[in-house]
Amino acid sequence: MSNFKDYNFQPFLLKAIEELGFTEPTPIQQQMIPLIMKGKSAIGQSHTGTGKTHSFLIPIVEKIDPAKMEVQAIITSPTRELATQIYNELDKLIGDTEIQTKLLIGGTDKNRSIEKLKTQPQIVVGTPGRIRDLVEENALLVHTAPILVVDEADLAFDMGFIEDIDKFASRMPEQLDMYVFSATIPEKLQPFLNKYMESPEHIKIGDKRPVAEGIHFSLVPIRSQSRKNKLLHVIKAINPYLAVIFVNTRNNAEEVSHYLTGQGIKNAQIHGALTPRDRKRVMKQIRDLEFQFIVATDLAARGIDIPGISHVINFELPEDLEFFIHRVGRTARAGLKGTAITLYGPSDEHAIIKIEKMGIPFVHQDVKDGEWIDLKERHSRKNRTKGQDEIDLKAKSLVQKPGKVKPGYKKKMQRQVETIKKRERRINKKK
Repeated sequence: MSNFKDYNFQPFLLKAIEELGFTEPTPIQQQMIPLIMKGKSAIGQSHTGTGKTHSFLIPIVEKIDPAKMEVQAIITSPTRELATQIYNELDKLIGDTEIQTKLLIGGTDKNRSIEKLKTQPQIVVGTPGRIRDLVEENALLVHTAPILVVDEADLAFDMGFIEDIDKFASRMPEQLDMYVFSATIPEKLQPFLNKYMESPEHIKIGDKRPVAEGIHFSLVPIRSQSRKNKLLHVIKAINPYLAVIFVNTRNNAEEVSHYLTGQGIKNAQIHGALTPRDRKRVMKQIRDLEFQFIVATDLAARGIDIPGISHVINFELPEDLEFFIHRVGRTARAGLKGTAITLYGPSDEHAIIKIEKMGIPFVHQDVKDGEWIDLKERHSRKNRTKGQDEIDLKAKSLVQKPGKVKPGYKKKMQRQVETIKKRERRINKKK
């Protein structure tokens, strides 16, 4: 279908889609919507910004029977923020219809949630742990729900939530229509998928994620400085609207944050050890623009949507290089420009080469006296060495050992090799 109007959706849904400003379905929507309408389980592999959320929300809303006061679809997302975002989009689609929905997330009063579930909603959106708790309390009755959506499955796996999903999915109907969405499909996720999905369709949108337009990728060598000292020089050379500094562990986040605070740079921390109350407070402060700098880990930051990020700083490269794409994709959104700065040392060289192969066009730069300067290309010395090696090999291949050797033949061969090498160097210079 080339236009949403071509689908035979109910009038209220077509009106909601129009009010959202959608006209043509995105590639993942074109492929997922018909599968969900037919009840065919599928894996949707796509990155942020491809229209993934509406690819499952729209057909689910279309399939709901408002006359049945029972759970008909469960949608789970690994973080409260992501679940809330999905729920808000769902709310825009159902409008003032009779479809009942509930948002069930951690960090809220569980007893109040149980009280609200005296009337079962038709669509549930929530985090895996809270849904599992309410199912085990027999407050949420999922045995009637034939549809299960697992959003951000790789993140759910990394955060240890697959076991929670397994516990309530096992109580759902045997003929379960399951839809798994994930940027990547880790091998360790396969046993869970095999348990609930028989020959699912695998929809893959873009093997390589397109790098966001409008991002300047700066690659900064640490040289003889400490990583934290280099970070400080970089920070003093930029004036961001909002910058996220990515680190790999909670301990590193705390260490970098305390270091910056000691240098008089106010910053916020986002990592998995924050309590729900602290997390909510920090997010409010960030949205109220109380900070210019956020120090964050990958798993915590990936589940949060923070508008207005002008700079991303990779204090260290992620262990899983796919997260590099998630990190830099935080900036240059909604048509704005952004800057992604990556600090690197000699041990990072191999990872940098891999990232370049992912399509990242690094510009080699450094900071000197608070000013940005362009450096020679990182590969220039290697390219010279490679060129020299090629000349040597070519010269040696052209000089053959004589059939009958005479005294001094080796020196004669070496002179011939040097003559050819000189000639090749002259030819290269002319090029």
